Amino acid sequence: MLFEGRHHRSLDPKGRLMLPPEFRDILLARSRDGLFVMTTYDDCVVVYPQPDWEELAEKFNTLRTTSRRVRDFRRLVIGGAEKVSLDKQGRVRFSQSHCDYAGLSKELVLVGQGRTFEVWDQARFGGVTSQNFDDVAEELAESGIDFAL
Repeated sequence: MLFEGRHHRSLDPKGRLMLPPEFRDILLARSRDGLFVMTTYDDCVVVYPQPDWEELAEKFNTLRTTSRRVRDFRRLVIGGAEKVSLDKQGRVRFSQSHCDYAGLSKELVLVGQGRTFEVWDQARFGGVTSQNFDDVAEELAESGIDFAL
């Protein structure tokens, strides 16, 4: 079960978001007690089911931290992590720090990314999708993914 597709949602006045049913089902199937972690990265909030987060956090713990850039990146991702769970209505509440970091206002876009999904402010996400991706097929090919159209 992978997070896929784009879902447009609204943040309520209390900073809560009703997740799409298919995303809720995946979280509940992949996380004990429906726990998941939200963190900061790429100007959005990234959501990890608890087991996937634990795997990533363990990899971070094995990193050598001699580089200031690696330490700063670790501060952003690990320091921005918050464990959360859905309320009885299937909503998640965003902290003020996550809203500030990702510029979350009322209109949001949830973007499936396989094992994770991202929560974007709709206006910011429009800037991401309007980029020119002509050179990305070559970069993917260098990574072993043939994405010829």
